Amino acid sequence: MKITFPNADGVQLAARLERPLAYPIRAYALFAHCFTCSKNLNAAVNISRALTQAGIAVLRFDFTGLGESEGDFADTNFSSNVEDLVAAAKYLEDEFDAPQLLVGHSLGGAAVLQAARHLPSVRAVATVAAPANPEHIRRLFTSEEDVIEEQGVAEVCLAGREFTIKKQFLDDLEQTTLHPILHNLKKALLILHAPTDNTVGISNAADIFQAAKHPKSFVSLDNADHLLTRDSDSRYAGATIAAWAERYFDELPKPAWHKDIHDNRVTVHTESELRTDIMANDHPLVADEPESVGGTDTGPTPYDLLAAALGTCTSMTLRMYADRKKWPLTSVTVGVKHQKVHAEDCQDCEKKSSKVDHFNRTLYIEGDLNTNQRLRLKEIANRCPVHRTLESDIRISTELADEAGA
Repeated sequence: MKITFPNADGVQLAARLERPLAYPIRAYALFAHCFTCSKNLNAAVNISRALTQAGIAVLRFDFTGLGESEGDFADTNFSSNVEDLVAAAKYLEDEFDAPQLLVGHSLGGAAVLQAARHLPSVRAVATVAAPANPEHIRRLFTSEEDVIEEQGVAEVCLAGREFTIKKQFLDDLEQTTLHPILHNLKKALLILHAPTDNTVGISNAADIFQAAKHPKSFVSLDNADHLLTRDSDSRYAGATIAAWAERYFDELPKPAWHKDIHDNRVTVHTESELRTDIMANDHPLVADEPESVGGTDTGPTPYDLLAAALGTCTSMTLRMYADRKKWPLTSVTVGVKHQKVHAEDCQDCEKKSSKVDHFNRTLYIEGDLNTNQRLRLKEIANRCPVHRTLESDIRISTELADEAGA
């Protein structure tokens, strides 16, 4: 969901709110991106999506003058970033619910630590590769610092892009220190940092940890780089934050339909990418397509899910049948492969050139079973409910929600 909201100066900031399909939403979180980055950095997207899969809605936005937000980056500084975060929190509180979790990457991590003291609703703060002191960022300007001091402004190349840095930016960094804030944070703190981070060294994590009071935790992002460019690193970071933060949220009542297995309530949601969130009777899943066809490969394809349904139903059916018969079945593994094949052998096909869907199912049955028992289980596999559904006449009705009165 794309949105905009004004900062303290009335500048419109571009944001994206990602909400889980589960109801009710567990909590709301704010994500602050790294210095000169944007809300669409791959790490920011992956961390946010890991949180939404845990029932946490996430607002990630572009700081003033960056990404799709309005304003001039040259007029911003660390303090204005903190003000933008406070404005984002106010927007969330006014339009949805006040944030309970803050997540910040790199300088965004330092910013959420600073902003947390202004946000009483926040219960937990997580930092990823954050500097212990915002002034750490000055080293990025070392080659141009003299020019900035003498002329008040300079063009600095950061990550292959030109940015205008004014003296007020450096002055603001010099006046900001996090140690007193950390000492009086009074929020749960999680610090994630990689020992191999060559941009913000691991010693920063140690300094933050030592300055903060309990409850505080540290997680090492082994072999990750500063920007968490590998998807596996950012997804791990997001899943870790979600699991850690859960204990600081209020327990929410289950919706009335939560345990109604007859409801068969399945909802799917797709936005600008092929990655699709699925909520099946309050159980979150993800579907996607390979990168080769325009997806992001973050989940199984729709046909993978269909094959999984057949394999799962087969395995459950054999387990239940063996238990009822009191047979010594130890375990069942079902391999399913889906493909479309030419219909030369299909007697019902009108066109010999047509193709039919073929599911190849392989049963791996373990246990002290005799030959007759194993062959009987093979027969029972063909009677599982999903198998029967796939072979029966299927009718699918489609209606628009507004036309159906929904």
